[in-house]
Amino acid sequence: MNKTLIKKSSGALVPFSSEKLESSLFRSGASLELIKKITIAILRLPTERLTTKDVYKHAYQLLRKSSYQLAARYKLQKAILELGPSGYPFEEYVSHLFAFQGLDTSVGVAMNGKRIIHEVDVWAKNHEVQYIVECKHHGNQSYKSDIKVVLYVHSRYNDIVSQLRKQQAPDLQYKCWIVTNTRFTADAISYASGENIELMAWNFPSKGSLRERIDISGLYPITCLSSLTKSEKQHLLDQKIVLCKELLDKPEHLSFIRSNKTTKVINECRSLVKGS
Repeated sequence: MNKTLIKKSSGALVPFSSEKLESSLFRSGASLELIKKITIAILRLPTERLTTKDVYKHAYQLLRKSSYQLAARYKLQKAILELGPSGYPFEEYVSHLFAFQGLDTSVGVAMNGKRIIHEVDVWAKNHEVQYIVECKHHGNQSYKSDIKVVLYVHSRYNDIVSQLRKQQAPDLQYKCWIVTNTRFTADAISYASGENIELMAWNFPSKGSLRERIDISGLYPITCLSSLTKSEKQHLLDQKIVLCKELLDKPEHLSFIRSNKTTKVINECRSLVKGS
């Protein structure tokens, strides 16, 4: 095991894991040759005050020199974390993931309960089933959605569906979904499993996780882009533009930036979407 110690965000010193770095690089699609090159470069960094953030930053910069698409894949989890802080961009993003499955989607829908009106983050439907989706976005990847979240969402879902059943076709199916960009606690997963509630987190479930769905759909968020500044990304998010694909479909969304920079952004978007 490598003896290099690095500092986590919590301040704790832990042994540097080249295996963990190599695994994340492999998932980004990097070749074995490039993975070896980046790992060696990281191991040559001065170890004093080296943090996990430093490791990520250096690896990302080296990937970006090789390929925008590889860098975007490597940055994907961080890019999803940046769909905040309000959480509304994450809801828009999740709606696109459900729409990719051929469902009609709406965001921020007011739906009647027995006595109060609930705001549903995402309502996805076809002629057979309707999904009531709650989105829980967190800016820190160590945060977990716990049992209180699942109990609260389940209660709202039951209240909404009790009224929908009175208004719609009796054979229509309903499904409760909770989507987070981080993780769920063990209690939350256990309860959801017993109550037929669907959960989606960054690495959960093993088939159909948030990360896997993004890889399959190729729906990269604009927060992946290195050619846009943080303020430019926020401007687009404020306009409910969350996908690189949306910029390719309608380049006029970029009319607020310099024309020569627009070409660079479009080329980066094209490389990401084409390579997915």
